[in-house]
Amino acid sequence: MDGAPFLSVKNLTKHFAPTAFSRGPIVRALEDISFEVRRGQVVGLVGESGSGKTTIGRSVLRLIEPTSGQISYGGTEITRLGAAQLRRQRRKMQYIFQDPFASLSPRMTIGQILTEGLDIQGIGRKSERRAKAENALAAVELPVDAYDRYAHEFSGGQRQRIGIARALTLEPEFIVADEPVSALDVSIQAQIINLLRDLQLRLGLTMLFISHDLAVVEYICDTVIVLYLGRIMEVAPAAELYARPQHPYTRALLSAIPSLDPLARQDRQVLKGDIPSPANPPSGCVFRTRCPFALEACAGAVPPLRATAEGHLKACIRDDIA
Repeated sequence: MDGAPFLSVKNLTKHFAPTAFSRGPIVRALEDISFEVRRGQVVGLVGESGSGKTTIGRSVLRLIEPTSGQISYGGTEITRLGAAQLRRQRRKMQYIFQDPFASLSPRMTIGQILTEGLDIQGIGRKSERRAKAENALAAVELPVDAYDRYAHEFSGGQRQRIGIARALTLEPEFIVADEPVSALDVSIQAQIINLLRDLQLRLGLTMLFISHDLAVVEYICDTVIVLYLGRIMEVAPAAELYARPQHPYTRALLSAIPSLDPLARQDRQVLKGDIPSPANPPSGCVFRTRCPFALEACAGAVPPLRATAEGHLKACIRDDIA
């Protein structure tokens, strides 16, 4: 893992305006998001539903267009690329979708699904495309005869393996894995997580891993970014974050992880109320309305993301919370 950032996101903002046929407010999904991912690193995005995890994942691949901000991939500013340039760039960037049942076309064979990206990119002859698809199936531990079958013939775990294989056929450098196990049975989740970890190490992939399961994130990720209502609350190496969380929101999330020791004393920090609407976020610190340590000053200004230790950042004005 070298020192130069492989993916650099600066001041990423995404607002969803009401459609032409609605009069709703502007939804402020992301505000001023900045982070870096280094080559070969797995960075986790965690937070409650509505925190902006998937919006970040789709924005960094330009599956949706950012409202403002810069996204640099391998030194290339992708927010400035035209359609043809972006298509070529996408060979290196792939997405694993959350729902294996909705993300595979029921009208296409698995072979057609796996080779579609190769067709669009104009890579290889038909026989070469099939070979790449069969290699991808083998990489995710599926039989080669899956090539001529349809998605409905497979279980949920097998379909997610097919989704992973589809991402691998173009031999990408960077993958966004958007809650890849949340729609699967618990008995299957560990298999898919172990498969992703093995592929990441074997192929040297750089990965943005989106999840609300903190135990899974601790296992697979090198660095963790904690999100709340479209803003970053804390960033730290995984081991550091789980051992010494600095932000009150991170502490509340970690306290909710069940312990395998029935005799262990757990100090649960239950957050009151619901996450506010991104259409009308609180002033200042967006977490202040649910924070047990909030002060009047927390409403005055958005707290900057500042270092508390090497590689450990938090967005909180309180340094006196033990």
